[in-house]
Amino acid sequence: MPSTSGSPATVRTSGRIGSNSFAQAVTAGAAHESDDEDQIVIDLAPANTLGSALVNPVIKSTPSERGKVTFETAPSIKGKERAGDDSATTAELVQDTEMSLSFPALSASETATKHATQTRKVAIPPHRMTPLKKDWMKIYSPLVEEAGLLVRMNVKRRAVELKSSKHTPNPPNTIMQKAVDFLAAYCLGFAAEDAIALVRLDDLYVETFEVKDVKTLHGDHLSRAIGRIAGKDGRTRFTIENVSRTRIVLADSKIHILGSFSGIKIARDAVCQLILGSPPGKVYHGLQNVASRNRQRM
Repeated sequence: MPSTSGSPATVRTSGRIGSNSFAQAVTAGAAHESDDEDQIVIDLAPANTLGSALVNPVIKSTPSERGKVTFETAPSIKGKERAGDDSATTAELVQDTEMSLSFPALSASETATKHATQTRKVAIPPHRMTPLKKDWMKIYSPLVEEAGLLVRMNVKRRAVELKSSKHTPNPPNTIMQKAVDFLAAYCLGFAAEDAIALVRLDDLYVETFEVKDVKTLHGDHLSRAIGRIAGKDGRTRFTIENVSRTRIVLADSKIHILGSFSGIKIARDAVCQLILGSPPGKVYHGLQNVASRNRQRM
């Protein structure tokens, strides 16, 4: 038996591996097929150089791989202990890092929000270009004086361009959005005096719906429904606006309502009743009841 200490020794056997030789291969080395198919070379190496125990030897019996011996290795216990030590060390480092992350309190000047300059563009439809030229000062003045925005009209692109400045009150995001809503409401057909309330007041909204959303009407039936909403000389529309404290714009088959949440609900219910065919007198009676309840609440 060759010595297993020092350099690996080689044992050459002919034919199949005997039981003794096979045991030596399992405990001390690995078997490899030599150039001669009838011989199997077993390398015997010291146990401390293998690194892990060899288990479950498998001898392949296919014609092309005849005589090859492979071994499945099991992970060493030292490797597991090292993995456990590494994970414990990592957890300790993370815990120490979390405990060391302590930041001092910020001063008032440091906590002051610094917003970047914002720009927005609002496209103007062609049919509102002429009214915009007439009401330009009514639109330009409140945006510059009250909102502190930089405003200009881009005639080539047919758009109003807005830009925040150092005079814009905080938060500039809200002021910019209110200015955009104001211009959008003006483009829908609201007067500048009514639409400017979106900049000066909170909790004001614009709701848009079409006649076909309530009832599908065509031809003369659609025209009569729009006529019932407007009334003679606009009296029905004015009555709904005064009771609900809203503003209504009739743009063909589209209806735009500007006001508070509760006011929009009252106006929408009245308009829907007129679209469904209720006579104006019945709608007036319902609006009177609503007005009386509002006076009692006040």
